[in-house]
Amino acid sequence: MADKKQQNQLWGGRFAEATDAFVQRFTASVEFDKRLYPQDIEGSLAHARMLHRIGVLEENELDSIVNGLAVIREQIERGEFDWTIAHEDVHMNIEARLTERIGDAGKKLHTGRSRNDQVATDMRLYLRAAIDSISAQLKLLLGTLIDQAEAHHAVIMPGFTHLQTAQPVTFGHHLLAWFEMLLRDAQRLRDCRQRVNVMPLGAAALAGTGYPIDREYTAAQLGFAAVAENSLDAVSDRDFAIEFCAAGALLMTHMSRIAEEVVLWMSAQFHFVELPDRFCTGSSIMPQKKNPDVAELVRGKSGRVNGNLIALLTIMKGQPLAYNKDNQEDKEPLFDTVDTLLDSLRAFTDMLAALRPVSDNMRRAAGAGFATATDLADYLVSKGLAFRDAHHAVGEIVAAAANKGCDIGDIPLAILKNHSSVIDDDVYEVLTLEGSVSSRKHIGGTAPAQVKAAALRARERIATLET
Repeated sequence: MADKKQQNQLWGGRFAEATDAFVQRFTASVEFDKRLYPQDIEGSLAHARMLHRIGVLEENELDSIVNGLAVIREQIERGEFDWTIAHEDVHMNIEARLTERIGDAGKKLHTGRSRNDQVATDMRLYLRAAIDSISAQLKLLLGTLIDQAEAHHAVIMPGFTHLQTAQPVTFGHHLLAWFEMLLRDAQRLRDCRQRVNVMPLGAAALAGTGYPIDREYTAAQLGFAAVAENSLDAVSDRDFAIEFCAAGALLMTHMSRIAEEVVLWMSAQFHFVELPDRFCTGSSIMPQKKNPDVAELVRGKSGRVNGNLIALLTIMKGQPLAYNKDNQEDKEPLFDTVDTLLDSLRAFTDMLAALRPVSDNMRRAAGAGFATATDLADYLVSKGLAFRDAHHAVGEIVAAAANKGCDIGDIPLAILKNHSSVIDDDVYEVLTLEGSVSSRKHIGGTAPAQVKAAALRARERIATLET
């Protein structure tokens, strides 16, 4: 029979032999879940105050626990805490150290709770704070896009479909399209936070506890909006983490789309934008290169966040109620998603604030590819033609311009009239880039005045994102 001293003293009473050394390493989570120590200590303090409130802890025992946990927090923050896989996880490491320091009072702390509801509570506390940090950084990015849109509300560039020149738009309008995508992401995070902000503590292992606990008091101590209604569900589901990772995957997907455009626009073939050197790198062999590595890396990191979502979905999909050891695997994908989002948002905010349009190149590109063809069709409709007839006539005009190697605005009036008799000399007003963008003067349109108005509304909309 193995020496009992080799066993984990917090749960080893049932076991006749010590855990195999490899199994101990394989099942331990402390190397990654130790980052939950602030939440674990916060939850333990609230639980201890509740135990004192219901008469389980004496005043002096509560004081010992509070002071002991304060010392442990300081040791961890100074890097002086000795984490050990012998105690498996963050919870047992802290509890074991607390008991070493204060004796029997430390052993009472776990009354009325389980690691099952403890870890679920820690994760919700962690994720709630993480969402707040991510939302704050995302709000800065949204503000940056508004600033840039206002500054460049009248800069003309080509709009694309199928990456082919479609119609002229303004750069400010394009930036506000990015804003709309990211604003929805911010709203999703805000909504997700509501479902995160529910307290599992008190569910214990799976069935609740026979102690007369006061869950509402504990929830108020921890700032939770509500307590979990069902103990089985409270300890076993990780849908709150999955929902967050889904919102994170959408956010990173949107950032990846933005990054792709920045990469394209930085190329010599486009040269629509410029970035300061601090956001780029060079080549070890080609001295002329200036690579938009920040944008490329954010584009690449979307893959790992998407992968984290799939990992969490897969971890959860086959689990029966209630808690299972599978859920130990939920933390690393969640932590990685949080870290990746925060880093990517910070990099993007700084990079997009420094982005500068090369307006001459944008305008030149907008003037190529017959970007005002739709405006000409609309002109013919205003003169009484049915849209399909106008579409056909403009198609013929575009073909004629392509054969001549010129833009449709350079074709003489007499030749234009050959394709439609309703064309008059006022046609050239609608064939200018400025005339095209200015005509889209409705809400959601690309007219410079509408872009400025949309930017003002955008500032009001991000003010509603406070959690």
